[in-house]
Amino acid sequence: MNTVAVILPVLNEEDVLPDLLQRIQSWGADEIIFVDGGSSDHTPQLLAASGVKWMHGRPGRAVQMNMGASEVQCSIFLFLHIDTVISSSCIESVKDAMNDPDVVGGRFDVQLSGRHPAFRMIEWFINWRSRITKISTGDQAMFVRRDVFRHLGGFLDIPLMEDVEFSRRLKRQGRITCLWQQVMTSSRRWEKHGIVRTILLMWWLRFRYWIGTNPAVLKRHYVDHS
Repeated sequence: MNTVAVILPVLNEEDVLPDLLQRIQSWGADEIIFVDGGSSDHTPQLLAASGVKWMHGRPGRAVQMNMGASEVQCSIFLFLHIDTVISSSCIESVKDAMNDPDVVGGRFDVQLSGRHPAFRMIEWFINWRSRITKISTGDQAMFVRRDVFRHLGGFLDIPLMEDVEFSRRLKRQGRITCLWQQVMTSSRRWEKHGIVRTILLMWWLRFRYWIGTNPAVLKRHYVDHS
C-alpha cells in the first residue's frame, strides 16, 4: 500500500504559514514535515505552536529536503515548495500513479497564480518541456519512491538547480509519470521583475547550468532577482 509524506522546506515564511497550516489536514497525507532553514522571523514559533512535525536545518533547499526525507517513513516522498498549492485530491493522484511498479517518480502540471494571458503560455511551455524531457522543477510538486530516492543519495547539495540535477538522475532509474492534474504556484517573481525579464533570466540560468557553470555562481544572479 502506498503512503505519501509531504516534505516542505521553509525559510522566513511567517506571512504565508498561517493560511497553509490551516489547509494541510485537507491534503490527506500520511506524514507532513516542515524543515526550517534557520528563519529569522516567526516561522519557528508558528510551526511549534501549530503542533505539526518540524525540524531545524541549515539553509539550502536541497539540504532541507534531504533532512526531511531522512525523518519520514512513507513509501513515497512529495517535495512541496511553500508557494505551491496542492488540492485535497493530489495525494490520491500520487498514490494511484505509483501503483504502477515501473514508475519511480513524477510531477504535476503547474499553473501560475497570475491572470496575465502570458502566464497561460508560460505554463504550457513549462508543462510540455517537462513532459518531453522528463525534467521537473520544484514548483511542480515532485514525488519519488523512498527506496529510489535513497538509492540515488537524495538531492545533491548545491545552491540552485538541485531539482533539475535530481531529475536527470531519476529518469535513468525508470518511468517518470507526468500528471495532467495541476498545482498552483505563485507568479509573484514574474510580476515583481517583469515577465520577459524573468523568462530571459530563467533561460540564461538553465543554459549556464547546462554548459557547466557552478550553481553557486548562478545562485548569486537568482538571489539578485528574488
